[in-house]
Amino acid sequence: MKWKQLLYLLASLGALPACGQQTLEKKLEMLYKNSVPLIQPAQLQQWARDDATLVILDTRSLSEYQVSHITDARFVNYDTFDDNMVSDLPKSSKVVVYCSVGYRSERVGERMKALGFEQVYNLYGGIFQWKNQGYTVVNRENQPTDSVHAYNKLWGKWLKKGIKVYD
Repeated sequence: MKWKQLLYLLASLGALPACGQQTLEKKLEMLYKNSVPLIQPAQLQQWARDDATLVILDTRSLSEYQVSHITDARFVNYDTFDDNMVSDLPKSSKVVVYCSVGYRSERVGERMKALGFEQVYNLYGGIFQWKNQGYTVVNRENQPTDSVHAYNKLWGKWLKKGIKVYD
């Protein structure tokens, strides 16, 4: 009897890692408060192509931004974000915020909405999802690159395409 229990226990332990696996979609569902409307990468690509007044804000750290960012994205650091960083923008501006996966950018988006910005959107899945879907990122010289700062090893697993860069 004990042998069968041991065998069952070992078989059960082998299945545990599968129970802990999540998709990025499930992770984001748990992470987002849904306080800022989401925009899919394909929609942002279209807006960036069609709307010259669109403002894209990268809310990651400077080291993350310098590795790569979405073309024409303006750097605003999540950790030091304040109202003065966007005081030059009309409140009617269409603004898309992003970070690695969308958590930090959602917080900045909430601040933007509190400041009276009327059209603020959070990029679903952040720059990771943007790159995973094959869209271009550029480096500090504004040249296309495959490198993306992956934040850390825990979060970097969600970046499926491109070259992961860590500090």
